[in-house]
Amino acid sequence: MLWKEIRRKMKSISSILVKFFMLLASGNIWVSQDFDFFYFVQQWPGSFCDTKQSCCFPLTGKPASNFSIHGLWPNFSNGSYPSNCNSAQNPFDQSKIADLIPRAETSWPSLSCAGGKKTESNKTSSNNRRFWKHEWDKHGTCSDSILDQHAYFKASLDLKDRVDLLQILQYNGITQDGNLYSVVNITRAIKQAIGFVPGITCNTDPFDNRQLSEIYLCVDKSASNFIECPILPSGKSCTDNVEFPIF
Repeated sequence: MLWKEIRRKMKSISSILVKFFMLLASGNIWVSQDFDFFYFVQQWPGSFCDTKQSCCFPLTGKPASNFSIHGLWPNFSNGSYPSNCNSAQNPFDQSKIADLIPRAETSWPSLSCAGGKKTESNKTSSNNRRFWKHEWDKHGTCSDSILDQHAYFKASLDLKDRVDLLQILQYNGITQDGNLYSVVNITRAIKQAIGFVPGITCNTDPFDNRQLSEIYLCVDKSASNFIECPILPSGKSCTDNVEFPIF
């Protein structure tokens, strides 16, 4: 009798586990994700557009000639990161950031042609809402136990306002003029201004020249303080000297 009871309980536990993993696979259950820090990533629009793929502008027009936000990304200290943690239960809702949209249109514009639409001049526009939704679904949902949707976007915009990367570089003689600049000097200029070493990544222009693409700054889990990066981004490597294209 005891053995039959044990087998019955084991069968019941097995059934519960099967249902749990089926729910997990379907995305109808959320497992909380912890993380160690944020990457706050800004991109240079001139480099995004100066590729074989090119770019599109939002309906509001060409963005300012300034670094813009790519995203605020939870990361682990070993270089891995959580993603798409809770989008089914906590989907992007633009009405929750209505008061932030004017700032986001300026500081967080989309440059991708994907998901855009034709304008009156028969050109394809980019889609800011699609970009913001992607960033929330992939990255923001992995930090929503700390930052709700409004707080996530506000923290990103506030971080952008605190560090003027273009001004920092220009002050050190590094300007968007299409010339080559030392990555060491770019890194040094930013470290002197904010106190921490940034991550620098590059992409390739249509002539296969490496150009300054994105700058990574590390932020604590409250998304309020810059910190030394536990690990710098890998991939998208730069040559010793990179182009800083005009936008």
